[in-house]
Amino acid sequence: MTGPWRWCLLLASMLLLGARDPILVPEISQHEVQVRQGFTGADLLLFGAILSPEGTRAAQDYDIVVVLEGPVRSIVLREKQKIAGVWLNADSLEFRSVPSYFAVASSRPIARIVDDKTAAIYELGLKWLQLSPIGVIEPREQQRFAAGLVDLMRRQGLYREEEGGVKISGQVLYQAKISLPSSVQTGTYTAETFAIRQGKVVASAITRIDVRKEGFERFVAVAADRNGWLYGLFAVLVSVGMGWLAGRLFALV
Repeated sequence: MTGPWRWCLLLASMLLLGARDPILVPEISQHEVQVRQGFTGADLLLFGAILSPEGTRAAQDYDIVVVLEGPVRSIVLREKQKIAGVWLNADSLEFRSVPSYFAVASSRPIARIVDDKTAAIYELGLKWLQLSPIGVIEPREQQRFAAGLVDLMRRQGLYREEEGGVKISGQVLYQAKISLPSSVQTGTYTAETFAIRQGKVVASAITRIDVRKEGFERFVAVAADRNGWLYGLFAVLVSVGMGWLAGRLFALV
């Protein structure tokens, strides 16, 4: 093949190579967080590289969004109302899949990176969390309860969004710092990184972090889980013993 056809084919090949999706190489500062007595939280550094399929610097600019999610659990949310001067439980709603922790860090505001549909598909933000309510409920009520739950978790430091929290250097390296509070739940956490260009997710990668109790806290947790009745009996005996000891001390004063 000679002449202009050869150059056309070469140009098409170069365009196809340039259009291939990048590769994300994610890493995290620590894959295990140990919860001991006096644990005050932990700072995680999520970092990595954006590379071409050949392992070289990516030829295009990308936005990066990092989502750190904790173990999922079921939660019953109750709404209190003041009736005859007394605060009582009124309406309630149970959500099937509520992350115990959820944080999003992005290189730019999410609204400037993707449209609402893409954000909902990948849950890129607190607004797009899929909490899966149990039972039949009106969409407006579901939205109200979901907003209340998210607000409650945010005030406890368990849900957070950091627009601009991801720093990208030279179109290659990225990093984001995300903090875990002292009240964080133990279990396996997933950190998913998304590379986005022109509103489309072109690459993603997942790393995992284990948050677990160690020392005496781990012994108590394991004992409570494996031998519940012995743990309960031990707790009662300790309470009685502490009460008796306190009484003796006050009697001597």
